[in-house]
Amino acid sequence: MVGQNNGVVLKNFIWRFAERCGAQLVTFIVSIVLARILAPEDYGQIALITVFTTIMQVFVDSGLGTALIQKKDADDLDFSSVFYFNFAVCLILYAVMFVGAPFIAGFYNDMSLTSIIRVISLTIVISGVKGIQQSYVSRNMLFKRFFYATLGGTIFSAFLGVALAYAGFGVWAIVAQQLSNTTIDTLILWLTVKWRPKKMFSWERLKELLSYGWKLLVSALLDTVYNNIRSLIIGKLYSSADLAYYDQGKKFPNVIVTNINTSIDSVLLPTMSNAQDDRAHVKSMTRRSIKTSTYIMAPMMMGLTFCADPIVRLVLTDKWLPCVPFLRIFCITYMFYPIHTANLNAIKAMGRSDYFLKLEIAKKIVGMILLVSTMWFGVMAMAYSLLISTLASMIINSWPNKELLGYSFKEQMLDIFPGILLALLMGVVISFVQLLGLFSVVTLLIQIPLGAAIYVGASYALKIESFEYLLQIVKGFAVKRAK
Repeated sequence: MVGQNNGVVLKNFIWRFAERCGAQLVTFIVSIVLARILAPEDYGQIALITVFTTIMQVFVDSGLGTALIQKKDADDLDFSSVFYFNFAVCLILYAVMFVGAPFIAGFYNDMSLTSIIRVISLTIVISGVKGIQQSYVSRNMLFKRFFYATLGGTIFSAFLGVALAYAGFGVWAIVAQQLSNTTIDTLILWLTVKWRPKKMFSWERLKELLSYGWKLLVSALLDTVYNNIRSLIIGKLYSSADLAYYDQGKKFPNVIVTNINTSIDSVLLPTMSNAQDDRAHVKSMTRRSIKTSTYIMAPMMMGLTFCADPIVRLVLTDKWLPCVPFLRIFCITYMFYPIHTANLNAIKAMGRSDYFLKLEIAKKIVGMILLVSTMWFGVMAMAYSLLISTLASMIINSWPNKELLGYSFKEQMLDIFPGILLALLMGVVISFVQLLGLFSVVTLLIQIPLGAAIYVGASYALKIESFEYLLQIVKGFAVKRAK
């Protein structure tokens, strides 16, 4: 049974990972093209608005999507009740954003934001339709549907965004890209997923799901407000250009982390939830997730840290060089995200949403103290405070699983240590290439294969367990394809 579950998890992880990789690759390429055409101030305007739309998106799910995945016997009545409730909430949220747009624009002393906010906030209503479809797909492990929907929306919006940017539409090119992406994604998912809301509704079922989901909602709201409050403060205390550099620095590592982390998160939660009565099995999956994802993530983040300067020069041009210090800080910050994801998924799968809320409150108290202490000392100080907060949060997130799974923070650190150490060694070695003073493209052509050779070669020589596990997976797929 365990072997069968591992096969299902791996198959769905591959589909989810392919979907994330395809979407993020296209989005990343488009963002590069747009960054070369548009001014940092245009990106700064979108970043200002995103603070508010992202917070509103938390209410779209209300924690109910996760509750549907976690509930063992969820049926059409559960799904339909959540669908109608969510859609009503989304309409209310859009009305709030529409009415509040002038006040948000006034807060930033930029009234041109009013119309932008009102248009881009339409994504909230569209997401209300998509949200329950996503829960249905995740619960039934139909991740191939995500692949087609996400890729279709991403490719269409990419062409539209670039075309409008070249036509001189400025910030509206980014608005059109984001809105069309959500719309096409939702439309394809609606056409490919068989589930439709039925003419039924139950307050009792909704209250049952909310009893689990409200804690996740508050946790997600705390997390989202906290993650975006830095952007709000930077936009208010400093300039939109400063915010653009901060945001652009976060974008590079975020592309990599989102691909891996979202794939793991989507597949692992429903699988763990099905095995919630088997403590040893959940611990085994959590441990494998932490070890393997960190082993994959560490060299990418370390490599990006040490190659930041030539990458930005080559990809974004010199006008974006001020984002390099932020990029390096965020690479180290994001490197530890798989540990957060695995620990929190284990807690959710065990049905302990009470722990989830307590953890978020504790983490946010620590983070806010660090933020308030550094916000007056510049944007760079605020970025460092996020790194320190992330390391503290990693310890806090691991605490409940010592009790729930018998998996302590010390064990987790021992599990990730080999990958982190090898990645650091690789990064230090490839950093010396920049001392040669070569063109950016030549520097990267040397650094990337050299770094890969060092990491893979050292893993093979030292018989790193995660490397051998991944090697066995690759060999297994090769044998199946040969048959």
